[in-house]
Amino acid sequence: MSTSVDHLMERTQDAGDLLADILPSAITLATMLRHRQMAAWLRVEFDGYPDKDKAPPYRLNLPGHIVAKSPQYGWIPAPVNEQQTKEFAHLDLAEGVKSLEQICLNCKKGNGNRVSLDKDDLVSLQKQINLTAELAINLSRDAYCRLLRTIRAALYLWSQALLEAGVSGDHNHYSPDERKKVEHLDTPEVFWRQAMAEVDTLPVADVRELGFLERMFGRAG
Repeated sequence: MSTSVDHLMERTQDAGDLLADILPSAITLATMLRHRQMAAWLRVEFDGYPDKDKAPPYRLNLPGHIVAKSPQYGWIPAPVNEQQTKEFAHLDLAEGVKSLEQICLNCKKGNGNRVSLDKDDLVSLQKQINLTAELAINLSRDAYCRLLRTIRAALYLWSQALLEAGVSGDHNHYSPDERKKVEHLDTPEVFWRQAMAEVDTLPVADVRELGFLERMFGRAG
C-alpha cells in the first residue's frame, strides 16, 4: 500500500475526511516506519480502550451536567448544586473513534449526548436531591469534538515532525536509513500531550455537523 506523510497531514485539516477513515492509513504509515508505539496507540484509539484506567487524560473526567426526565417537559436540568455537579456530572469516554465521531455527526451544534448515570451514582444522587425521576449526564457535542480534534492534532504534529525530519513523498516502503531518521519520533504520548496543550491553535478540522437529509438517510459517500 502506498502512503504519504504529506497526504496524512492534509487529511487532518479536511473536515470532509472523517477521523475514523484517516486512522487506518495512519496505522499503515506507522507500521511501515516501524513506529510500533504509535501504531499501538492508533489501534486502541480506533477500537476503544477495554480498560478505562489506561485511557489518556483527554478521554477522562470530561465535565457535563445532570439532567432529569420530566413527564411534562422531557429532559430538563436537574436541581443539583455545584458540588453534586462536580461529583456526578463527569464521564470517561473509552469508545472507539468511530462511535464517538458518529455522536458528533448526529448532534446539532449546541446540543449534547445523554448518558445514563452509573446505577449506584443514580441511587445516591436521587436520595441527595429527593427526586425519583430518571437522571442522566448530558455531555456537550463540543466535549466529544474536542477529544476527536485532540487525536487529529496529535496526528498533525506527528506528520509535521516526520516531514521536518525529511520523510515526505509517496512511498510503498521506507528504507532502513529513512526509518532510522525518524525512529526517535515513535512517541505517541509526546504528540498527544502537545496536542492537548495546542489543540485550539492548530489548523486541524473539527467534526462537521450533518445536514438534515444526511441524518435522515445516512452519511453521504
